[in-house]
Amino acid sequence: MNPALNRHTLGDLLRRTARRLPDKTALICGEVRWTFREFDAVVNRLANGLAARGVAPGERVALLSRNSHAFAALRFALARLGAVLVPINFMLNPDEVAYILRHAGARSLFVGPDMVALGREAAARDTPVQELLWLPGEDPAPQPPELTGFAQLLSDDASEPTVTVDARMLAQIIYTSGTESLPKGAMLTHEAVCWEYVSCVIEGEIAENDTLLHALPLYHCAQLDVFLGPAIYVGAASIITGKPTPDTILPLLAAHRINSFFAPPSIWIALMRSPAFDATDLSALRKGYYGASIMPVEVLREIARRLPQVRLWNFYGQTEIAPLATVLRPEDQLRKAGSAGKAVLNVETRVVDDAMRDVAVGEVGEIVHRSPQLLTGYFNDPERTAAAFEGGWFHSGDLATIDAEGYITVVDRKKDMIKSGGENVASREVEEMIYRIPEVSEVAVVGLPDPYWIEAVTAIIVPKAGCALTPEAVIGFCREHMAGFKTPKKVILVDALPKNPSGKLLKRELRQRFAQAQG
Repeated sequence: MNPALNRHTLGDLLRRTARRLPDKTALICGEVRWTFREFDAVVNRLANGLAARGVAPGERVALLSRNSHAFAALRFALARLGAVLVPINFMLNPDEVAYILRHAGARSLFVGPDMVALGREAAARDTPVQELLWLPGEDPAPQPPELTGFAQLLSDDASEPTVTVDARMLAQIIYTSGTESLPKGAMLTHEAVCWEYVSCVIEGEIAENDTLLHALPLYHCAQLDVFLGPAIYVGAASIITGKPTPDTILPLLAAHRINSFFAPPSIWIALMRSPAFDATDLSALRKGYYGASIMPVEVLREIARRLPQVRLWNFYGQTEIAPLATVLRPEDQLRKAGSAGKAVLNVETRVVDDAMRDVAVGEVGEIVHRSPQLLTGYFNDPERTAAAFEGGWFHSGDLATIDAEGYITVVDRKKDMIKSGGENVASREVEEMIYRIPEVSEVAVVGLPDPYWIEAVTAIIVPKAGCALTPEAVIGFCREHMAGFKTPKKVILVDALPKNPSGKLLKRELRQRFAQAQG
């Protein structure tokens, strides 16, 4: 049989949607608007242009860019060629970017308009990069004359490349954040990502008549592979922006009558704190998704009160599972508040002890997964690959409990568990308590070095604008409602908490920033 007859790759998904829905809006970014027919043709032209420059199956191609229509086109053009996408966190410094370029062995680096200097500096640091290529962004910007740009790469040939791509070939290498060590490159095949898209469509009720806003960075697999990819798979419309701020998001939600939106809790909180929130027409919004961290229960209640028409999903997972692993559905948001829910359609999940035995109800263990969505391993890293799959399951590194109904609640990352005075304290439990204080906008709880407690439970808090809040009041509230060993020993008030572009709190940065001053 001709292998192309039963092929199911990322490039195939877009072609099929373009044939089903050729004239339907596929993508809007700034002034660019493509139907699925136009999107498919641009992808073919870009793929043929890249092939003419020597981009071959298996070649790793790096990308350093904010969200744009060109980012989406490059993602699918590489898939059509059997080349491997290596998206890079644009918040990294030149040394960190250079490490990924060297480790991945990338010869080509695409850069967005405001990433040219970073890309040049990183590529010059003993990397295999031979050429920088320019991608247009959301807003018009001049192309550096010395760089080959997106428009110049487009071939006149809009036919699909005649390249044999197998579903078991690598589609992407996504580098983890490397909070505790050097980043690891999670290798994900077309097959793994396509299985994950099915889980997303079914569990998240992503539908052809949806209009989704993609505001969080596409270099992260949450926005790329939980929302953009599945939207293209089913034929939904995608609005793309590279500016995940309330001043950009709120007008886009209203102007495009967005009905489906994903953001981490920090962005949902920022939207509701915006002076423009109540004046923005959000009547079309029906589906809301959050991830990266658990939504504080008080914020869930606030969303239910201020956006009563919105059904919420909590999507939990990690890069290595492409990335969706479990879901807490709308009907369970308040009944099982704080839970990550149950495993999605194509995932098996357990909570186990160190001997790989299932823990009893209420006991803390590690979340492990088994799924066709999983990575094939870490690129050029057999030792960490073996450790991750010890016992025949993928080890997430997340600690959790499981209840009598099988709902999983993430307690902490292993590295975020605080050992204070000989007792284990889950930072998230303390955070949930502090969120009950009306004057608190955001909080992160970390352990800081202490001569007596070894690690002192420390709450770092952003008060709501115009509210008076004192450390003494916070400590008093917690002491009244929690065990003494869980009560913060220190409270630090700040104007903002550090986050990565995906909205995840950077607790390592907080620990580093305050360890010496508070030691």
